[in-house]
Amino acid sequence: MSDGVETASAAPLLRAERLVKHYPDGNVQALRGVSLEISAAESVAITGPSGCGKSTLLHLLGGLDRPTSGEVYFRGQSLAKLDIDHFRAHEVGFVFQSFYLMPTLTALENIQIPMFEGPWHPRDRQERAERLIGEVGLSHRRSHRPSQLSIGERQRVAIARAIANEPRLLLADEPTGAVDSITSQRVLDLIGELRIRRGMTAIVVSYDPQVGARADRMVTVVDGVLNQPAPDLEAASSA
Repeated sequence: MSDGVETASAAPLLRAERLVKHYPDGNVQALRGVSLEISAAESVAITGPSGCGKSTLLHLLGGLDRPTSGEVYFRGQSLAKLDIDHFRAHEVGFVFQSFYLMPTLTALENIQIPMFEGPWHPRDRQERAERLIGEVGLSHRRSHRPSQLSIGERQRVAIARAIANEPRLLLADEPTGAVDSITSQRVLDLIGELRIRRGMTAIVVSYDPQVGARADRMVTVVDGVLNQPAPDLEAASSA
């Protein structure tokens, strides 16, 4: 029985198998047979130059797009066989460079948007949003609309919104691309703290290799191909 438990616990939370993504309209092959395994509660940075396919990979992992060929598995199940809307609404939190906040809603109201997909009572949504905006340090800005917030504050609201439904996966696409270097560090600190506190798996896409220094593991995409660090054979043999 113990062997079975160990095998189950060692299974990846997320697995990409030979992913190919081709955009016929532009005759672009964004990904060329990418395979990747990501464990539960792991943080992974996907880096690479602009246009290399890293954001395409993130979108496929989060079910925002479908591969031309290959498959993505979540907890051993193919995304193609899951209720993809439920998966995106309850298992994944997305953070984007452009924030995508509703301009007519306050910070507190924006955080509540994902909760409309669940069985939340309005009072519970409000209370949870209050807790989340406090976690990202913006309780004093709760009634402000996005246009009244700084860029860094908008990103913190977007992060709070992304974790509103307690997702297992937090996917961030260039979360520091629109902010200055000091705010960038604060955003990365916040993502790291929230991931550890909640035991989430985090995948962060960035052109900045320094983002990788904060992750458990960094992989690089170049021309649609994934380059992963070679295993440390010397360490493995000594173990």
